Amino acid sequence: MTQTPTAHSPAQEQAKARFTVPAQHPMVTVLGSGDALLRVIEKAFPAADIHVRGNEISAVGDARQVALVQRLFDEMMLVLRTGQPMTEDAVERSIAMLRASENGDGPEETPAEVLTQNILSSRGRTIRPKTLNQKRYVDAIDKNTIVFGIGPAGTGKTYLAMAKAVQALQAKQVSRIILTRPAVEAGERLGFLPGTLYEKIDPYLRPLYDALHDMLDPESIPKLMAAGTIEVAPLAYMRGRTLNDAFIILDEAQNTSPEQMKMFLTRLGFESKIVITGDVTQVDLPSGTKSGLRQVQDILEGLDDVHFSRLSSADVVRHKLVGRIVDAYEKYDSENGTENGTHKGARDKRK
Repeated sequence: MTQTPTAHSPAQEQAKARFTVPAQHPMVTVLGSGDALLRVIEKAFPAADIHVRGNEISAVGDARQVALVQRLFDEMMLVLRTGQPMTEDAVERSIAMLRASENGDGPEETPAEVLTQNILSSRGRTIRPKTLNQKRYVDAIDKNTIVFGIGPAGTGKTYLAMAKAVQALQAKQVSRIILTRPAVEAGERLGFLPGTLYEKIDPYLRPLYDALHDMLDPESIPKLMAAGTIEVAPLAYMRGRTLNDAFIILDEAQNTSPEQMKMFLTRLGFESKIVITGDVTQVDLPSGTKSGLRQVQDILEGLDDVHFSRLSSADVVRHKLVGRIVDAYEKYDSENGTENGTHKGARDKRK
């Protein structure tokens, strides 16, 4: 895409850019079905008029917006060359990264580098980061022995960690995967649930099983578990063990006590890697019990070979509405003085 200055008004400098889509890429892959991608771009850059004729795309208008449109199409083509399709979500995230870069607080990574980093290919689909923070989280897992992934629901903390665990197992970097969660529940007591101990803890471990089924042949999972290659167990089962040659994931870590967090961290053995995930705004511990995930940030922040990755509502990769819901709750909590769903006034009243 080439950019040339045009006559400009006193209000803003004008520019024009032209981009030719290579013949091997059908225009529908660039513009989207029914021009859906083009509409996303036009909405994001209202001060730039974008026109399509044949396989040529031109943009005229505000120089800054035209320059971003030019960079966006360049990045989109880099993604398409890898064989990966562009989606409305990917275009929106690319625009956000380019804008951050323009404002001087952007990343060294380009949108194409973020969107084309493959972690794991399984059952006809590829798992890859979808946001800059997700890419940095995945990179941190490669570079550090202990990584904390902290952020709200839907940011891919556990899912990406499990993809890295399966990748490490397949590459023979570790000989087993250990997945664990504290069996802490909101509003129920474990003892009141029916069934055997395994049946009682199964609901708390089910999200981990679900993720495994996305990444491995479902028929192979029982065999791997029977052989001890994959272990899914409550956190209490980790006590007294030393975990060597393993990729260990602690999920829902906000529901650990400080003592449990210390116990878990000291299970680390040789040739092992630990990833700890949690959301410090969703603590289900009894009133008065401090979250081990909150405390550990004060204790281990800055320690060599330990990394804290913090994700936000901008990294939510579920339905767009989920990110807005997270933001709305954070705003409500800050305005009303709530903490873990309990209004400050209600706590004061109980006292």
